[in-house]
Amino acid sequence: MKEHLMGHFFLTTATFPPPPPQLKYECLSLRTTAIVVNEQPLPLLLRNQIKLLDKMTSCHVTEDPIKKVAIFGGTHGNELTGIFLVKHWLENGAEIQRTGLEVKPFITNPRAVKKCTRYIDCDLNRVFDLENLGKKMSEDLPYEVRRAQEINHLFGPKDSEDSYDIIFDLHNTTSNMGCTLILEDSRNDFLIQMFHYIKTSLAPLPCYVYLIEHPSLKYATTRSVAKYPVGIEVGPQPQGVLRADILDQMRKMIKHALDFICNFNEGKEFPPCTIEVYNIMEKVDYPRNESGEIAAIIHPTLQDHDWKPLHPGDPVFLTLDGETIPLGGDCTVYPVFVNEAAYYEKKEAFAKTTKLTLNAKSIRSSLH
Repeated sequence: MKEHLMGHFFLTTATFPPPPPQLKYECLSLRTTAIVVNEQPLPLLLRNQIKLLDKMTSCHVTEDPIKKVAIFGGTHGNELTGIFLVKHWLENGAEIQRTGLEVKPFITNPRAVKKCTRYIDCDLNRVFDLENLGKKMSEDLPYEVRRAQEINHLFGPKDSEDSYDIIFDLHNTTSNMGCTLILEDSRNDFLIQMFHYIKTSLAPLPCYVYLIEHPSLKYATTRSVAKYPVGIEVGPQPQGVLRADILDQMRKMIKHALDFICNFNEGKEFPPCTIEVYNIMEKVDYPRNESGEIAAIIHPTLQDHDWKPLHPGDPVFLTLDGETIPLGGDCTVYPVFVNEAAYYEKKEAFAKTTKLTLNAKSIRSSLH
């Protein structure tokens, strides 16, 4: 894989290895659920390469039907909306059930939920890398690393054919971000189509898409165990608090997502579409003094203005002496996670994003 920097975009090119000479591709169909050559299944990597090649050269994409879906709540134990909904669905899951689809609600970090804290030892939403998942199980490991291995066993293994098709990971933010869908792959036609469906269904309520595939800023999320990871972030809501309006918005997002999956599985073809996304560029720390302590706070004109254009020279921070610190650089950005409470420990005042448009090809289920 090679990456070429083009402005704020990373153009990734892939060179596929040639097929083994002993394999003869006779009547190879990209619409079959399993790809078989000489009565032997192809290795997973080669199958994925063939699917990717098909997407690159076709105006129509055929995807396998969705069979297994999980809904995670409590990845962070003080973000209560997802916890409240998942606990409700564990007792009465009628509203999330769809014909022919397995939908499993799940509390991901029960110890943190019990203490109403973000995590016990470390952030569960950052430890699903192959190194942590491959560590030998031991009581000496941080609780969240052990829990990650358990989750990977139940819903994975990650990057395997046996993993769950989709995981919806439910989060709250203290920032004024409204309904937000988090996308980890700008080339995923299926998820772009799903997000387009959700956004259209929620209208006129805004729903934003946050793209986090930047190679140095991407992190190993809990939901990354699935083939199609979906982050759902709704705010503003304080930690340890429930708001009815925020709960209703998150509930609707899940409903529309499940409806999309059901329509897809039943054979509905979704025509080509486009969505507007906000692509992460950089995370910005608070100004600090020589002791490393915060020396300025978010400026009032930036507070609660997530997703709004921020121009060079606009106020960003305010010191206790009344000094305004402006945005530097030479381009307009769109701030997100402004003054997020959970990110003080991560030294993040907000993230800069740039706005771009993603295109998705027409998709339909391979069984129709």
